Order: sequence, then structure tokens, then C-alpha cells
Amino acid sequence: MRTLSKTLTVPLYAVALVALTVPVAAAAPRPAPADLEWSVQTVDADQSFRGLDAVDRDTAWVTGASLSGGPAKVYRTGDAGATWQDVSPPGRTGLNFRDVEAEDDRTASVLAIGEGEASRIYRTTDGGATWTETFRNTEPTAFYNCMDFYPGGKQGLAVSDPVDGRFRVLATADGGRSWQVLPDAGMPDSTGEANFSASGDCLTVSGRDAWFGSGGARSRIFHSTDRGLTWTATDSGIPAGEAAGVFGLAFANPNQGVAVGGDFAAPANGVDATSTTRDGDSWSSAGDLTHLGEDAAYLRRSTVVVGESGAVGGSSVSTDGGRTWTRFSDVGFHTLDCTRDGSCWAAGGRGRVGTL
Repeated sequence: MRTLSKTLTVPLYAVALVALTVPVAAAAPRPAPADLEWSVQTVDADQSFRGLDAVDRDTAWVTGASLSGGPAKVYRTGDAGATWQDVSPPGRTGLNFRDVEAEDDRTASVLAIGEGEASRIYRTTDGGATWTETFRNTEPTAFYNCMDFYPGGKQGLAVSDPVDGRFRVLATADGGRSWQVLPDAGMPDSTGEANFSASGDCLTVSGRDAWFGSGGARSRIFHSTDRGLTWTATDSGIPAGEAAGVFGLAFANPNQGVAVGGDFAAPANGVDATSTTRDGDSWSSAGDLTHLGEDAAYLRRSTVVVGESGAVGGSSVSTDGGRTWTRFSDVGFHTLDCTRDGSCWAAGGRGRVGTL
């Protein structure tokens, strides 16, 4: 539903959460809420960041849209956020970069969202010095919201709001150099549903599996085990509504995952805003938040959730698999990513970037 995707344009905060002082190890202690505190800097006050991909503790990419009608931009850091480079592709005025998926500090794909030809994908292999447009949507009613790549970076998917009553899925098998629309025979009827392009993580991949969330008429989680050809849909446990449903997904492995969401019409109400799975298929309502959840990530043995809508936002952590959540900050963000080396980054609006 285009109206849902278009309404998510409120100013955001951008924050990068970098390495904790505890050495990274399989049995590293969980971070205590008292240890978590945001420190903020401004990268570009005209940009509202919603796309984020962290490669490691030093390298991250963020993408956004102009708050004043100017060009959308892409920024990259290679020094843990001390400095950021504008590595944007040309011809970006009027575009809205909502997702970025990076293979390393050189190779990344960026998704622009919107109806018709506003939905595009750009790819760089030289750190943003040059870009190639690898996909431009030609279906007037399609509206692509988010994308992700399978391990190895060759195969990937992007998902659009329903076309003729079924979610539309785009696929690549060559690392994002080219994309093809998949047949929709294996997609359940999705009439009245939509994706939320709140964080770039409405679709996510773990192992050989892919999931995406929906809202609107129903709040469901769609699951594919065959590279996007067929999907099963399960109730998410997060309430549905015109501006409510699943906003973001994260997986520790193909069986253990968390879905977060809420209602942009009532952003201070985080009741039933999280759901968890232990088998990758069935979902159960988990602990309540005190703010909506737009994105989530696993940090060692803990789970972090962030969200913001207007003046209402917050950041929360769970150390018990999502059963309970502790709000450790009133500062809210829209997108979040944690890396294997124990660093976490979050990004949002008003051009702000920070560290923990």
C-alpha cells in the first residue's frame, strides 16, 4: 500500500553504535542497560537516514532522503564514524534511498523506493566512486520497499507492495548486477496488505531462508525456503492497522528471530510490538515495549530494538530472548545493524550519527 510507505517521512535521528569494550567471544557477557548510552554527531542535517548496512566496526554505509527536496545521498565511513564520505550516485533529486546492502567497503547496492520508476537499484564496486543503475521498475503500481542478499552475496531479493493482490518479489543471481521479477504463483493472496519501508529491514535473509513482514489489513510474516519462489504467511502476533504491523525483522540464525512493529498513529504504545520465533515458521507475541519498534538486531546474546515517530522514540534491550525489554534510552532511531565483531550501528534522521 503506497500510502503506508509514503507516510514514513518524519524526521529521524541517525546514530552509530560502535564496539563495546568487552572482547568479542561466543560467551561474552550480555551488555547491561546501564552500559548503553548514545553519543551523537551530525553528518548531514538535510538527510533523513533509513538505510544502513554495517560491514564491521570500522565500515558502514547509510542512505537517506533530503528533508528540503534536494538529492538523496549515500554516505560511507571507513574509520568507525570519525569521518563520513558522500559517495552518492548522480541524478538523485527526488529519490528516496531507503535501503543499502553492502558486501564490503567497495561493493554495495542501494534501493530507492516509490511508485513506478521511482523504485530503482544502484550498484557500486569501487566504494561509491561510480555507480550503475541495475534496476528501474516499469510497473506503475509496484512500490519496492526493502531488499537483502543471501550469504555469499550472489543471490538476493527485493519486495514490493502487492500488485494485483499479491506481493511482488524481485530477484538477482549475479550479486545485484541484474534483477528479474519472480512469478507470483507461489505468493499467498495479500490484498489490503503492504510493507513498511521504515528501516530497510522489512525483508531479511538468514541462511537459505527469507522473511518479510506486512501491515495494513493483516499483520503477517511471509517465509520462503526456495529463494523467493514460494511463500507461506503466518500471523505475526503484532496488531494490524492502517499504519500498523511489522516494521522490521532480525534473525540470529534461521530458527531464532524477532519481529518488531507497532502503530505510527500511536507511537508511544509499544504493547504487543514484538514477536519471536524459535523455528522460523511460527510466531508468538513477546514482551511489550514503551515505544514502537522499527528495527532490531542481535548483539552477542542480547537483542536491541529502536524506533521513533516524531517526538516519540526509544531504544530497548532484551537479555531473555525478547520476553522482557528494558528501555535504556529515550533517543529513538529507525534502522539498526550489528556485526560479528561486536559492533552495532543505528541510523536515523536530521543527519545525526553517534556512538555508544
